[in-house]
Amino acid sequence: MAKNTPEFVLRPFEGLPGEPDWVALRELVPAATATARTTAEHGARDVVVTTVLPNSWAALHRADGVVLVALQTGTSSGDASRDVATALLEALDAEPGTAVETIGLPTPGPRLQDVLDLSVPFEVTVHDSFSYWLDPSTEVTPELQAAMEEADAGIVDTRRLTSAESAYWCRMGAREYLRWAQPADEQVVLDGLSRLHARRESGFDDAKFIGYFRAAGIVVPVWELARGSEADDIEKPVADFVPRLQAAMADETPLDANARRARAGLVARQVTLR
Repeated sequence: MAKNTPEFVLRPFEGLPGEPDWVALRELVPAATATARTTAEHGARDVVVTTVLPNSWAALHRADGVVLVALQTGTSSGDASRDVATALLEALDAEPGTAVETIGLPTPGPRLQDVLDLSVPFEVTVHDSFSYWLDPSTEVTPELQAAMEEADAGIVDTRRLTSAESAYWCRMGAREYLRWAQPADEQVVLDGLSRLHARRESGFDDAKFIGYFRAAGIVVPVWELARGSEADDIEKPVADFVPRLQAAMADETPLDANARRARAGLVARQVTLR
């Protein structure tokens, strides 16, 4: 690793409000925005955190003064928090109407945890269009309309549940899934899921637990839902399942033989994103 290059950080968004949602917007959700604000030292500026921007830009200081910073960009260093903070600071300093296209390889410096006001909640809004990229006063020409429609066509239908934190329903082709990012330590989550799976209690209301992703240092369990399930259909079943999952994760007794076998099977099927 080059001298002064930030070292790899397994859990880059740890310590930020809504860490699992930061991870979901970086790795899983196609089109969404969330609220953030910089510290007084950095101007106490409201910021729109987004999944992606046009042309994979790292950030955008829109002509109307709104500053957007993207999470789904190429990683320049081993610390995603440092990369995003670099793009954000460049956008804040840029003239309105300027895009931060790339950031290069940042040297050690402020991370999001240093730049953002951690008392501001990370409130997510999932979108079915990228129209939020545009300044509301922008004239939508036929060419721009066509470009937006092309971008929107690639959005996977996704909804954030209200019955559980950082839980996202999505429809991929003819199948529906629940992807639920967990804030607890990976070992705690896996032990809890293993206990439930060994007892055949890891599913809910015809939803089948099928495995998990590891992303930005946290675990994202995945359930395949009954065909045709809408997000509203699983709100109550998920709400009923939350206490069961929490109790299994809070259980600190050693795993029995069945749970250990279940855990081995889960680990063998896990997928690490990026």
